[in-house]
Amino acid sequence: MAAGTAAGGWRIIKTMVHKKVKLQPIHGFAADTTAAIIIHSASTVGVPVSTTHVISTSIMGVGATKRLSAVKWGVVSRILLAWALTLPVGATLGCALVRLGAVFGH
Repeated sequence: MAAGTAAGGWRIIKTMVHKKVKLQPIHGFAADTTAAIIIHSASTVGVPVSTTHVISTSIMGVGATKRLSAVKWGVVSRILLAWALTLPVGATLGCALVRLGAVFGH
């Protein structure tokens, strides 16, 4: 995770903060606090959640409180598409790598 953040984390942060919704420091604080409460609550109950999904939707929520047009919905739709593709692509890639490993005797 650290390598991924170091390699491309700035792009993710830039997309979240500048391309999806223009945030002021107080809005960032509200989004982070909301995300922390949700993640803590889910962890307490034992529900697995994606921190990325929670933080992203918290940022969208903060933007939507300003006005719905403050959220750049085109960027949001691309993020949602990426989330929808993550599970099947990850499962397919995992299956392919396991089968490839079996071919080579691992």
